[in-house]
Amino acid sequence: MVYLIPIFLHEDAIETIPAYILDAVKQSTVFFVENEKTARRYLKRLWKEMVIDDYQWYTIHKAEDQVLQAFAKHVLLGQNIGIISEAGCPGIADPGQVLVNKAQQMGAPVKPLVGPSSILLALMASGMNGQQFRFNGYLPVDNMERKNAIKALEASSLKSNCTEIFIETPYRNNPLIKELLQTCKETTLLCIAVDITAPSETIQTKTIKQWKQLNLDFHKRLAIFLLLGG
Repeated sequence: MVYLIPIFLHEDAIETIPAYILDAVKQSTVFFVENEKTARRYLKRLWKEMVIDDYQWYTIHKAEDQVLQAFAKHVLLGQNIGIISEAGCPGIADPGQVLVNKAQQMGAPVKPLVGPSSILLALMASGMNGQQFRFNGYLPVDNMERKNAIKALEASSLKSNCTEIFIETPYRNNPLIKELLQTCKETTLLCIAVDITAPSETIQTKTIKQWKQLNLDFHKRLAIFLLLGG
């Protein structure tokens, strides 16, 4: 069995992890993780008696050939494998997707486990279209390319009534927001969801016109953005 083990979005939000996750952890003998230090600390919080060195650990990165080979070896041996992202759910905006794809190719049973996803939580709270939405990952870093990407997302959203979702590196939040306010129509809806599940969480949806009236500073905060043409 390949278990897709979710991890909290914020380290103080351990309550967002369902109790049954521990059963999957106890049944796994090998772990493929995005960040070994983070994953080890997380599993010790779930299971204090866990002897970390009794398990085999692999760092996924972008699933280089040797990692894929090791994964395939453990699948063929019939071992239970746990895949853990750096935050949220494995396989969703996460390099673990490459391993899950390999498991599917090999016919190994894959068990996704319920846990927090910033993408879905932000969409749930945004009030935007939850029937049709698209996650776009990171927008381009180049100013002109990013501006064109924003225009394309807004046009697509207007045409199909689709919620467009994207993220940014925390230290580039403010420049991205400035670009959104300068580029989008004033009637377009923008949701800025910050620090989801943390005590400082804030999720607000406003028109571009309304956002322009506020003094915004989301520098170095974990954020996800949702856009809906209006």
